[in-house]
Amino acid sequence: MPFLENSLLKIEIKPKGAELCSIQSVKNNTEFIWEANPDVWGSHAPNLFPIIGAMKNDSYIYEGKQYNMPKHGFVRHNNDFKVISNTKSEVTFQLKPNDQLKTIYPFDFEFLITYELKDSSLYIHHTVKNTDSKTIFFSLGGHPAFTCPLFKDELYTDYFLEFEKEETSQSYLLNMDNGLVTEKTKTAFDAPNRINLRGDLFNEDALIFKDLKSRKVALKHQLKGEILNVKFDGFPFLGIWAKPNAPYVCIEPWIGIADAENTDQHIKNKEGIIELEANKTFNATYSITVNAGLLD
Repeated sequence: MPFLENSLLKIEIKPKGAELCSIQSVKNNTEFIWEANPDVWGSHAPNLFPIIGAMKNDSYIYEGKQYNMPKHGFVRHNNDFKVISNTKSEVTFQLKPNDQLKTIYPFDFEFLITYELKDSSLYIHHTVKNTDSKTIFFSLGGHPAFTCPLFKDELYTDYFLEFEKEETSQSYLLNMDNGLVTEKTKTAFDAPNRINLRGDLFNEDALIFKDLKSRKVALKHQLKGEILNVKFDGFPFLGIWAKPNAPYVCIEPWIGIADAENTDQHIKNKEGIIELEANKTFNATYSITVNAGLLD
């Protein structure tokens, strides 16, 4: 299993799905990534490509033909990633399509994800190269789950999410039956830049934001202060999610979003979709920074 390490953190990444599975303090062994208990939710931090969330009827239309696509795409459970470079501070995974993938995603591409460790920050770099002769269409994003509460004798309600700017954004509701985005919204903020964590916060599934001003969200404890933060410049959408009453919280930077209920299913018209011309390259990075004061 590839890993990165410096004097502060040790990072582990599973080859399957190139999935981050551990951010751990070198000195005190505190683990910041959710353990992926399969009885609750069996993932750590899936990578999402070439879609985010669900598609209507798990399918889309391209050039008049219908294709099937699983929720969150085909990367998160993919065993075909290759490690093309690996040092103590950086590892890069590569995925190229095979004949089986081409039956559900009819494009030639190269998908690269690089994990780079600098001090107490982990940078997750995404690169998509269009190796096709035609424009390709995709979304991408992260789904990291953070242990919460972090320490014994703490409560989930001791924690909150603090956004870097005051927000007026509403959360878009999902149709609980099919996972599609509705036009209904609700207020999610308990204060202009704060969402308090509680067990029933996700009873209606994820909080989904389309128009946040902030590009940084911090997970904080009421008394101990900041635990970590996620910076997501270049990611216009954000999801916040956990299974109800589960001891973790996901902070999910997205470029793209699940299908809307009224979708025509044409991938070219999908909200948030990226159109990448032949021989072009797309890059996007988000970061996770742990409070160095918790690492001694």
